[in-house]
Amino acid sequence: MEIVKFEHLQKVLNQVSDTTVVLHFWATWCKPCMEELPFFEQLNTVYNPQKIKFILVSMDFVKDAETSLKNVLERNKIKSKVVLLDEPDYNSWIDLIDKEWSGTIPATLVLNSNLRKRKFYEGKVNISTFSDELKKMCPVTIQN
Repeated sequence: MEIVKFEHLQKVLNQVSDTTVVLHFWATWCKPCMEELPFFEQLNTVYNPQKIKFILVSMDFVKDAETSLKNVLERNKIKSKVVLLDEPDYNSWIDLIDKEWSGTIPATLVLNSNLRKRKFYEGKVNISTFSDELKKMCPVTIQN
């Protein structure tokens, strides 16, 4: 886990690539986020050999990084890339993720710059709908 500023995510958002990027915003204190966490970790495993990159963006407080956040990651055996976003002024960057985002978490942005596809989900995702959308945004079709 790495502590980052928004500029780090901005680089990911602006990167031109054929890799699909999933930015999932969550926090340890958010019950729906914790319910969803195993699903995103499972997707990371399923899509591992594909051109898809999962980044779990924690909205926890920096002071909790070595305690509650680290414990949650260990307890849930999270192998996905996790960054802790150290940007307390949400209003300065939320619209840059999606103009319709109210700031509620969980929230997930899926984008593929080469395919010019972008999909934003506010709140808990519908697992089957999300999986279907993700397949459409992957350059390589997933074999079930």
